[in-house]
Amino acid sequence: MSNNSFSSTSEIGNTTEDHLVEKNTQISLPSIVIIGAGFGGLQAARALGNAPVKVTVIDRTNHHLFQPLLYQVATAALSPADISAPVRHVLRNQKNTNVILAEVAGIDVANKHVLMHDKSLSYDYLIIATGARENYFGHDEWRSLAPGLKSIEDATTIRRKVLLSFELAEQESDPERVKELLTFIVVGAGATGVELAGAIAEISHKALAADFRHIDPKQARILLIEAGPRILPAFPEALSRKAHRELVKMGVEVQVGLAVSNIDTSGVTAAGEHIGSQTVIWTAGVQASQAGQWLGNETDRAGRVKVSEYLTIPDHPEVFVIGDTALNMQDGRPLPGVAPVAMQQGRYTAATIKQRITGKPVLPFRYHDKGSMATVGRSFAIVKLGPLQISGFPAWVTWMAVHIMYLIGFQNRLLVMMQWAWAFLTFQRRARLITHMNLFMLPVELHSKPELKDDAPPTAVDEAGDALQAQSL
Repeated sequence: MSNNSFSSTSEIGNTTEDHLVEKNTQISLPSIVIIGAGFGGLQAARALGNAPVKVTVIDRTNHHLFQPLLYQVATAALSPADISAPVRHVLRNQKNTNVILAEVAGIDVANKHVLMHDKSLSYDYLIIATGARENYFGHDEWRSLAPGLKSIEDATTIRRKVLLSFELAEQESDPERVKELLTFIVVGAGATGVELAGAIAEISHKALAADFRHIDPKQARILLIEAGPRILPAFPEALSRKAHRELVKMGVEVQVGLAVSNIDTSGVTAAGEHIGSQTVIWTAGVQASQAGQWLGNETDRAGRVKVSEYLTIPDHPEVFVIGDTALNMQDGRPLPGVAPVAMQQGRYTAATIKQRITGKPVLPFRYHDKGSMATVGRSFAIVKLGPLQISGFPAWVTWMAVHIMYLIGFQNRLLVMMQWAWAFLTFQRRARLITHMNLFMLPVELHSKPELKDDAPPTAVDEAGDALQAQSL
């Protein structure tokens, strides 16, 4: 996900809404169900906090996640709790809002029911904000070999694989094996891939540089592979070139116009060449959630549900689809699957529902793009704000300020600011934890990874980590 700016939507005054809530306590209030507590879903829920409605938020995790900083958890700069907040805590002061920890299995649109595995819930209005997952373009067998970066579990898995690779290399006597362990491949050069590759380079060349005795972490090889002609295709070409040069300066090998044809336990094959690696990370594309299947509506190739200018589906104006799950066309082009789009759509959807309840006219949704930004390392970023294009340290300060501002919770903001300041001054990363293992068992006989999907064989890093016994965070 790109790290963009944000905007707001006007709402009915709180005083009026509080009066309406009191007035309607004895009558049946409209029931609004929100599936997903990501950027769009949470914005919608918060905007409905004082409306004369009953709100139910359903999510399969108990926390809201600030995804733009997830790569910093994956690279040991931040801890998971720094960029997440319990959904119940965020909505604790909304008396009209209920939170359910559950997984949605389907939607009965005709009867207006959300189906969960052991129960169902009726609605008058439904907001679907279920996000997206990795798209392996027909190669789902790669999922267990090249994890994506969409959840805290993904981030801690990547952190574990990266840090454990250095630990295993420290004890390896075969130079070729060391080279394979210290080769890190990121597939896909959008904002997430660029930020991740830069962060891994910083770990290798700065944070871990003096911590090992038998290997030189500075010799780690970081490859960023992109099938398209340039990195960061969503940005102007001039900014893309600057980011490219900065990555190369940091020691990242950037290879564009190179499509990956295979991933196995020993590495990646691209353009007929096999590159040995035990750590491959996938940031090459996304696939929308199963919402299209639940609704039975038309979707695009990425599974996004085609919605109207009011973010609703055909013949069902009470069903809204927003965020990464929606295909929303504007000026002949689909809106990108980024946080600012989802947040504006969430606020718009809440305002639209309130306007319908009060009988007021509804205007179509219009996304206001205030800019986009991506960071490359500890003090370099690129920022596009309308016609203004900024790069370097000033852009990095702008990027940092925006992300601090939109983190949920004062404590999270304070902790992240302190950790960024420490990392900037010392080059250190305090969250260098290898979890789900017992360090006293290194080295050990390798065992298979029990949780792998599709019977895919585990990599050596996976095997070694699991052989060290699981323990929770």
